[in-house]
Amino acid sequence: MRTMIFAAALLGASALTAVAQTSATPSNDTNTPAVATPGTKNPTAPVAGHNSFTQAQAKERMEKAGYSGVTALKLDDKGVWQSSAMKDGKSVSVTLDYQGNIVAM
Repeated sequence: MRTMIFAAALLGASALTAVAQTSATPSNDTNTPAVATPGTKNPTAPVAGHNSFTQAQAKERMEKAGYSGVTALKLDDKGVWQSSAMKDGKSVSVTLDYQGNIVAM
């Protein structure tokens, strides 16, 4: 009987230490920036990285952001879509990075 109680106590203690090793603290990995969420913008945008947006998707996102006449749309070697467009009656250069950040330059 004592052996069973000892084994149960040992098993319970090992389960508690396994739970104690997990952490709910978020990672501070700065090498992998978070994807932008709607309504927010990464202050270091445009961010270089593998871009999965197609040309049509990039154009659509720029137009939804209020840019018209999106032309000369091309993906540069850093993974950032570059374009010329119009906004508020002015010609601007517009970029779209892999996080979805749209920046006028």
